[in-house]
Amino acid sequence: MGTAIFGLTGGIGMGKSTAADIVRSLGIPVVDTDQIAREIVADGSEALAEIVARFGPGILHDDGSLDRPALATRVFRDPEQRLVLESILHPRIRTRWRGQSEAWRSAGVALGCVVIPLLFEKGYERDFDAVVAVGCSRGTQRVRIAGRGWDVAELGRREAAQWTPERKLAAANYLLWTEGTLEVHRRQWLRIIPSLGNG
Repeated sequence: MGTAIFGLTGGIGMGKSTAADIVRSLGIPVVDTDQIAREIVADGSEALAEIVARFGPGILHDDGSLDRPALATRVFRDPEQRLVLESILHPRIRTRWRGQSEAWRSAGVALGCVVIPLLFEKGYERDFDAVVAVGCSRGTQRVRIAGRGWDVAELGRREAAQWTPERKLAAANYLLWTEGTLEVHRRQWLRIIPSLGNG
């Protein structure tokens, strides 16, 4: 059998990072596009230079590194600026995760996972054998995002840039509910994983 690659997505605060950690613990390689996004704006990078050229030096810390919260505040309050930032980042991010997918195929890896928050919004579902979406209750989501220091207004601004969690869950091949213990979460993966190569 060839390599099967599945996408992992979900709304803000729905449990993508925890889900990805469990996938890794089961021996499945994972590439996380949020991590790629952090890597491509490292000090001295072409992407960071382009961001500064478009948004000004006010989005940098004193040491010259990117002030991600400051940039996020700007772009999530102005859809046009968000699109400018996406035009800088998303092609580079896409090149990286697609390259990793090809490397897995070349190496004969049985199953790989790519975590993409905006998977459906960008039409990437066609790149995958299956898509798993994580979900939780709105109450649990609010508790989780409060831990990030966001208020409901900030959550609303960020969610406005995405499909609703309900729409993502409906579009996915598989739903993984992230309430409960990590062991409950893990058991859901053990039921889903054998089918992931079949969409």
